[in-house]
Amino acid sequence: MAQYGDKSIAPYPAPHGGYGDPHQAPPPGFNPGYNQGPPPVMYQPGPVPEYGAHPGAIAPAMAAAAPIGVPPGLEYLTQIDQILIHQKVELLEAFIGFETNNQYEIKNSLGQKIYNAKEKNDCCTRNCCGSLRSFDMKIKDTMDREVIRIIRPFRCVSCWFPCCLQEMEVQAPPGTTIGYIKQDWHPCLPKFSIQGPNKETLLKLDGPCFACNCCGDVNFELKSKDSDKPVGRISKQWSGLLKEVFTDTDNFGIQFPLDMDVKLKAVLMGACFLIDFMFFEKVGEANQRSSVFS
Repeated sequence: MAQYGDKSIAPYPAPHGGYGDPHQAPPPGFNPGYNQGPPPVMYQPGPVPEYGAHPGAIAPAMAAAAPIGVPPGLEYLTQIDQILIHQKVELLEAFIGFETNNQYEIKNSLGQKIYNAKEKNDCCTRNCCGSLRSFDMKIKDTMDREVIRIIRPFRCVSCWFPCCLQEMEVQAPPGTTIGYIKQDWHPCLPKFSIQGPNKETLLKLDGPCFACNCCGDVNFELKSKDSDKPVGRISKQWSGLLKEVFTDTDNFGIQFPLDMDVKLKAVLMGACFLIDFMFFEKVGEANQRSSVFS
């Protein structure tokens, strides 16, 4: 199982249930008429081992039938408490410094791919506005159906501009807002509010004074709105010296309680992308931002 963050914090309870038979064909996805009857069982396939493959090969993960109120395509999130997010290496960007759309693979703790995410905007916005750029991000399942849309407007990030700080909207399904991530003003620390669809604060997310992963992970602690007790974490993982110096590809891990509302789990994915763009995105010759001062 993938490890990330501070090893001193015990992992959250492992999800119950198992994984499907790797030789059993998955059903043809979820029903387009989402409100007509109970949702079917959803498969979130990883690499399917061929017949006679090694017993340790990765099998497709099977999700349980979704409870009422779960947005279509997010059924699998109801049975996991960890997510790994890996940014794909863009060769054009790595060699000539031309900024391309960021792409990510979203995986479970066994390394099975469950979603793909891709930034969508224009070339001028990417290369002129840098890491502050606005974008829409489409998150699709393994059958190429858009299940989440993330919308980021152009905003400031520095503590010197407290009236125009970062904000991001998360929709699931696209067109239905399920929550927001809002940067809270603080003179020293990166702080965020995880909000519901009516912009009511549900959780807090606090980062370190300097979000710089020099040979180590950077942790953003997830807390309830009325307590300082951590209930989860978003971790920027150290990717190795070569990757950190010569590319801006990043690896993140998200931990949350197993019984957390699946919509909040989706909003936390949006928070992870916002943190990546704010503190770990390097555009051209510009340095990465490491604090709210810059």
